[in-house]
Amino acid sequence: MVLLIAVAAVRISSRSGLPSLLLYLGIGIAIGQDGIFDITFNDAELTQVIGYAALVVILAEGGLSTKWQEIKPALPAAVVLSTVGVAVSVGVTASAAHYLVGLDWRPALIIGAVVSSTDAAAVFSVLRRVPLPSRVTGVLEAESGFNDAPVVILVVAFSVSGPVDDWYVLVAKIALELAIGASIGLAAGFLGAFGLRHVALPASGLYPIAVMAIAVVAYAAGAMAHGSGFLAVYLASMVLGNSKLPHAPANRGFAEGLGWLAQIGMFVLLGLLVTPHELGDDIIPALVVGLILTVVARPLSVFLSLVPFRIPVREQILLSWAGLRGAVPIILATIPMVGGVEGSARIFNIVFVLVVVYTLVQGPTLPWLAKALKLGPGAPSDLGIESAPLERLRGHLLSFAIPEESRMHGVEVSELRLPAGAAVTLVVREGESFVPLPTTVLRRGDELLVVATDQVRDAAERRLLAVGQGGKLAGWLGAVGQ
Repeated sequence: MVLLIAVAAVRISSRSGLPSLLLYLGIGIAIGQDGIFDITFNDAELTQVIGYAALVVILAEGGLSTKWQEIKPALPAAVVLSTVGVAVSVGVTASAAHYLVGLDWRPALIIGAVVSSTDAAAVFSVLRRVPLPSRVTGVLEAESGFNDAPVVILVVAFSVSGPVDDWYVLVAKIALELAIGASIGLAAGFLGAFGLRHVALPASGLYPIAVMAIAVVAYAAGAMAHGSGFLAVYLASMVLGNSKLPHAPANRGFAEGLGWLAQIGMFVLLGLLVTPHELGDDIIPALVVGLILTVVARPLSVFLSLVPFRIPVREQILLSWAGLRGAVPIILATIPMVGGVEGSARIFNIVFVLVVVYTLVQGPTLPWLAKALKLGPGAPSDLGIESAPLERLRGHLLSFAIPEESRMHGVEVSELRLPAGAAVTLVVREGESFVPLPTTVLRRGDELLVVATDQVRDAAERRLLAVGQGGKLAGWLGAVGQ
């Protein structure tokens, strides 16, 4: 029954624009304490473990879906926003929690750190339905993948018993853990991609499982090396997602399905953990802290971090409003509960109310703000090319469908100018298949099968991507594919 309700919630959220977080949390609250079934659940440690596991899957799915060509220009800005921006946000939000709400410095710093992380699941979900310029999308994707790592380190540091380390010690720890995590993640990604491209698995269904296994191993290796496992899994997945692996769309589809399951389970569990009748006294403090975070801390962190990059003010305003919080801050709020920090229950309640209220405000209004700022989508959608190795024939079968906005619409087969050794062998149009002629004009919605030898497989795929972005004149006009 719960699974059926969750599936219905997915459809409602995708059609209404409401963040799915609220619907899944509502399911957990409805079946939990003070709810319909009055189930009592207060195991913060189990919630944290499951939340971390779910976050690994979500980051892996986000990394696989991240396009290197989109985030490459935005990478420096995202790195600064994920480090310097986090520091600014923590300082401003913690000061508000201390001076305006009256919390002691330790719980104030914990709250400031917890809510300074944008949620990967919320950001990836919104970007799927809100077309934005590629630079904005790249910054948001990379930031949501990167900033979990420094925030987790800060929350753990603030939640330990005894005095908090000096700021320069914290900075050194963060830098070291990020460096270790990044090194392990990149190494796992490149080694995994090399192995999957040169070792033919006995069944196509094993490739998605292998990709997710590599991502999980990257997280485990990063954590065991005292580095950032979250950064490791995101970078490893990003490398895998941009390595033109066999059955790449199937790999992403499998990861997306696991990501949805992880979100559903994580949000429902967090809804179970909260006790609704204990939230009353913390609603006003949560609204105050959330207001400062949304209209002061986040915009200030964005504007200060992006000064060197000359990003237009309109895009900075959108980036400020698009710093969505989701399940990640609520999961991080369980760290002080597990550590036995005094007042940790109140910290959890404040974070819970803040996330719910401001996600409800920011998520549905983001498309409206993008339209008001006249920030439309960037380049046309790329082709989702799937590659299946033909081992005995020493070739590859490339398959893809032409999207609505693709500039491949209206191009003749001969105008694709595929390299020698590659050819369009079949076109499926409106349910009927035929072998195309050189003069066959391609249309939106057509599904194409292209056979290419090992030697020209990469060149053929680059050419198809280039035509999809730049039309028949791609190459002369600068579109060279990915």
